[in-house]
Amino acid sequence: MFERKICIVTGAAQGIGKAIVERFAGSGAELVYAIDMNSDALNSAYESVENVKPIAMNICDRNAITSFVEQVKRDNGKVDVLVNNAGITRDALIDKMTEDEWDAVINVNLKGVFNLTQAVAPIMIENNSGSIVTMSSVVGTDGNIGQTNYAASKGGVIAMTKSWAKEFARKGAQVRANCVAPGFVATPMTENLPEKVLEMMKAKTPLARMGTPEDIANGVEFLASDKSSFITGQVLKIDGGLVL
Repeated sequence: MFERKICIVTGAAQGIGKAIVERFAGSGAELVYAIDMNSDALNSAYESVENVKPIAMNICDRNAITSFVEQVKRDNGKVDVLVNNAGITRDALIDKMTEDEWDAVINVNLKGVFNLTQAVAPIMIENNSGSIVTMSSVVGTDGNIGQTNYAASKGGVIAMTKSWAKEFARKGAQVRANCVAPGFVATPMTENLPEKVLEMMKAKTPLARMGTPEDIANGVEFLASDKSSFITGQVLKIDGGLVL
């Protein structure tokens, strides 16, 4: 499905990002650049995977991104798929949220997505082909108590994605931009939550379970592939029916 494809995935060291990288690599991608700040986790995850290249990088560092993308273009001449998956949380009620907590989430979840997409999109447009998939959240579509910063960032990437879908194709380039909005997913970010909280999450979900990273990778795989070649500017909720 991804033969001869050059892919970039952020937040790739664990959880959803790792599942996406493994899916692309296992589906025949020529090369997957796996980006994360955790170099030890990256190297441990992909040391024996020939078509995955781990890159330790902070997506908030615009100079590092520029150098990286320029090198990718020199080496490959193209980027076929970009998955903006990296994200963080700093939860607090609005009256308790600090400026640092706001800035940290906006910088990674929103500005980081902007940084990498701004660098990669011109390559895709030049090659008249590409798929950008950005990780949003049901919190970005429907809000959540104690997550003003996270909701703003995930709602923001939806708005950016819809703008990109129009902007990148305005001169006929077959460059698509879509979002995936997960619900409650069992990842390293949720595994330490109290059992009572996990059961509450399951109870709120009509399919009565947590999603898995592989569930999310299924949707990303579809939107990143040529099977979705006539889909752009959309938000695919993968939430077990949580938000209807």
